[in-house]
Amino acid sequence: MKLFLGVDGGQSGTTAIIGDEDGRILGTGEAGPCNHAAGGEGRAKLERAITGSVSAACAQAGLDPAAVGFEAACFGMSGGPDDKLEIVAATLRVERLVVTNDAVIALAGATAAGQGIITIAGTGSIAFGRNAAGRTARAGGWGHIFGDEGGGFDIARQAARAVLREEEGWGPPTGLRERLLGATGSANANEMLHRFYTDEWPRSRVATLARLVDAAAAESDALALAIMRSAAQQLAMLAGAVREELWLAGQAVEIAYIGGVFQSRILLEDFRRLVELQEGVRCGPPRRGPAEGALREAYRSVGLEWGVEGVE
Repeated sequence: MKLFLGVDGGQSGTTAIIGDEDGRILGTGEAGPCNHAAGGEGRAKLERAITGSVSAACAQAGLDPAAVGFEAACFGMSGGPDDKLEIVAATLRVERLVVTNDAVIALAGATAAGQGIITIAGTGSIAFGRNAAGRTARAGGWGHIFGDEGGGFDIARQAARAVLREEEGWGPPTGLRERLLGATGSANANEMLHRFYTDEWPRSRVATLARLVDAAAAESDALALAIMRSAAQQLAMLAGAVREELWLAGQAVEIAYIGGVFQSRILLEDFRRLVELQEGVRCGPPRRGPAEGALREAYRSVGLEWGVEGVE
């Protein structure tokens, strides 16, 4: 029996899915994050995430992880694939290995044909698309210093700046001040900002404050509402840039969205309304998760297409 493996390796955790040659999912496994591979500890963490998630999937599938081999495997990695290929290849027995980024596998799982556009907004943000001819394009995904517009960190950063401006006397009052100072245990904006520069508040933790901004927006705080609507607009612009690159005006395009930021009703409603202003665009939630998208890409790498009825 030929086996196939799909792995979603991200900042919060790693998910592995094993499928057989008929397209049946045999087992799923979870392990820790694997988005960094630099240095000895980063490499060790990546290796543990791979072996842990694959071993857990093998256990569910009734396979021996020490003896299992795969016809094809696809890994979609947060933070980029370039520094991870060698490590992944040394960890598995696999005939054909694809190591790519998380946007590729998210799109593969999100839409009916693995084509269209996926807009991802978690800690950061990116839009990625693939058309029927196989051409791809991306917009965003350039990290928290120069990009990640509309992502959780960017939303929290805009809120922190609003709090700082209020405290310094050159910005309007906002309920965000009380919320952010309370959440960070800070007496003032100066103390809060200094906390954000410590290891105690990595980017992923700062990004969780976006939920407080959304809550304030839902209670009609003007600044919070402006921040959330601006984030929706920026995410829609990322998706729109990809659409213009890969499709002609009026052509049918499926756009999906994924990531914690889209849990905001305000942001999601604005995002859907904005992207669907373009003729032919249909926007909705992902059909399958990124790990299933990685498995789909593993099948595709050997010329098989995974659908509802299995593989062809």
